[in-house]
Order: sequence, then structure tokens, then C-alpha cells
Amino acid sequence: MTTMPVDRIPIISVSYNSAELIDELLASVRAHYANPITIIDGSDSDHYRAIEAVCARYADVAFIHFDYNIHHGPGMAWAFQNLDLHGPVLVLDSDVVVLNGGFIESMLTQLRPGMYGVGYTNYVNEGGFDVDYVDGAVRYLHPACMLINIEVVRQWPMPTRHGAPMTAPMLALHRAGMERLIDGVAWLKEDFKVDGVNHYLRHDWQGTVKRVGSYHLDDWEQAAREAASLRLHIQTLLPARLERVVEIGASDGALARAVKGRHPHCDYTAIGIDPHQRDQRKGACNHVLNEDVDALGDDFFRPYAGVDCWVLDQVLERVAHPERLLQRLRKVMAAGSSIVAVVPNAQHWSLQTRLCAGDLRYAETGLLAAGQRRLFSRSTLFALFQQSGFAVAQGLQMLDHPLQNEAVMAALRQLALSVGADPDLAITDAHPTAYILQAIPN
Repeated sequence: MTTMPVDRIPIISVSYNSAELIDELLASVRAHYANPITIIDGSDSDHYRAIEAVCARYADVAFIHFDYNIHHGPGMAWAFQNLDLHGPVLVLDSDVVVLNGGFIESMLTQLRPGMYGVGYTNYVNEGGFDVDYVDGAVRYLHPACMLINIEVVRQWPMPTRHGAPMTAPMLALHRAGMERLIDGVAWLKEDFKVDGVNHYLRHDWQGTVKRVGSYHLDDWEQAAREAASLRLHIQTLLPARLERVVEIGASDGALARAVKGRHPHCDYTAIGIDPHQRDQRKGACNHVLNEDVDALGDDFFRPYAGVDCWVLDQVLERVAHPERLLQRLRKVMAAGSSIVAVVPNAQHWSLQTRLCAGDLRYAETGLLAAGQRRLFSRSTLFALFQQSGFAVAQGLQMLDHPLQNEAVMAALRQLALSVGADPDLAITDAHPTAYILQAIPN
């Protein structure tokens, strides 16, 4: 049993398009508990301001908004991986209402050291669908109300986009024969019955869906796959020995957590390049800063002379003077250190076709992200590093949206021939969405 004070146990909830539900949740929790609460929000532009205003009315409530529907499972996963959480953590659905105090205390008595978590449990098949049998079924810890040991949770697969978002970790526990790491709370099973006796909680099953309609998952799935692929590509170019890493442009703590998983003693610093964005969470990072990178001089970089690797995650295209940033890094980099840079490919076929059609509209993400100042092709990117005192040692390509339209391919080939360029190289360079380069000092 943990010794953490009950009123310091963090509470996490994921919201979508319902200020009313969040107001009910926060009011009912605050009637009995003063615990710190974080709302992970993926509401659209017509709703999130109202939810933000609701959160602002309650003390010690943090509101973290994503510009897309992050969904329940990925929202929990983001919180588990990025927030500075330790020990027990309480997860509540946004449509839960607390009727009486004492439920956290009760759950805490069942949460033993080393356990994954306790809460409402039932049985599902390997696809995550409820079943009415036990033999061979997967025991499922429901995230509507679960008290978890975060250090144990981080050792297993994260919740995913799914109607039953805890399916991936529960299936992993099941296959490893470790279902004993979860436990059911008897009174919670009664509270969650539609016509049951409510001891502590009331839960409006699918309350969010009833109020705002079904979830739309395609955009998130695509973004999540691309982000995961990018992290894996970056990791393949990192040095085998890592004691100090500085990531510039950091907007997601997932890479830091992956690096720390392999190198637990690595000192990891994340530097966000927007000085106005103060909502960065420490998560797995040892240090988190927000800076105007263009305003940083040599004095800022000098203390980082011992860094093994600098990760420049979509930075060079967003700063005013990318060559100055590289030159400042070059001054403090020792032999054996390296840069791993992610840079969008301005020669991507989709950008060429949009230019042809005059459709140069900026967006939150992508090849025409609103914060982008520079455009780089493969050749100009290589030239930038070489002129700044580096040699490109390795390179990888992100191929999220390869060219498959034969008519567009023929047009690009003909255009290359008409200007005296190599048509085969023009097609090759039109495929990558982004380049990931490892550069070393000359």
C-alpha cells in the first residue's frame, strides 16, 4: 500500500466537446477532494474554449488542448507518457459523477506495490469485445474509473484508439500470465450497473457519445502512425552511447521516453522553439525550456558542450536563420557528437501539384505548416549542412504519402527534362515527405 497522501494523487480525464460533462465531473470531485486534475482535451474549435473556461473556474485543474480529436486511449497514453506523474494515478471518464467521498481511499487499500491497477473489471475477447465467459477470456480493467501505479503502467503497452482503449495493455498482461497485476473493486461493479446501488459514483455510460455523436478516428490514426514511424526513424540514427541529448523543437515527450527507456541515465533536455508556449510538461525529460531560438547566442549553447546528440525536430524550416543555429551548434560539438535533424521535403510531389494549382494554403501541420519559414529540398538541405561545417553521415526518408499517380509522375518527369534536370532523380526526390539526417562535424 502506498504512503502518498490521498489528496495528492493526480486525476486524469479525457474530454471531447462537452463542457457540461466536465463541469459535472469537476464540481462533484471538488465537493469531496482537492486532488490535482488534468483534463486532456481534443474538442473542436466550437467547444474547447467553453471547456477551458470551465476548467479555469476550479482550483488546481490543468487544461491541455489538442487541435484534433485525440480520443480516449491516445489521450490517456499521452498523459501517461508526458505528464510528470509518479506513484498512484486516478483515471476517470468525463461522464463520471462523484456522489460521496471515500472512494479513492477505498481503492488505495487494494492497490498494492507492483500492481498495474484496480477498478472496474470485466472480461473481453482478444478484439476487446465484452464476453459472458471467463475461461480463455481477457480480464479488462476499465478506464472509466481505475487507480493505477504509473511506473508499472509504463512498462506495458499504452492504451490505443479503440472502443475498448485498454485492450492492448490488458491483452499483453493476459498473454504474459500477469493478470494478477489488476484487481476488481466490488463496490465499483455495483456503482457501474445501470440499475445498481450507487455507493460513491454515477457513470453515464457513453455519455460523451450520447451528447456529441460518434468519434471520428481516421485523422488521428494517420497522424499517430506517422508520428510513431518518425520516432522509430530518429532512434535508428541516434548514437549507441547516449549520456546527454538535447532535443530542439520538442512538442511531444514520446521520443524522450523512448530514449530514456533504452538509456535510463541519459540527461535529456527538450527545448521548445515557441517562447509563448508555456504548457510544456517535463514527462521523461530532465529539463524542459521554451526559447526563441533565433535570439539565442553562443553563451546559451556553451554549457551544452558535452552533448552526445542534438535532435532538431522540424526546426530548421521554422527558424529565421537555420545556418546560424547550425554554426552555433558546430562551435560546441566535440568529435563523436552528432545532429539528427528532421526536415520536411519541399520537393514532395503534393507540394509541386499544389503550387501548379495555386493552392498554397497553410495549415496546422504538414508541408505548409503555418510556422514554416524556409523550404528545403534534398540538395539544398545537404548544402546547408555542408556550408555550416558538417558532413551528412546517414540519411533516411519518410514515405508517408509516396507518389502513385502515373499522370503526375509523367508530368514531373517531362518538367525535369524541359529544364535540363535528371528526370529519374526528380521522381526519386518527389517521394519523401521528410528527410531525417545524421550529420557530424567536419
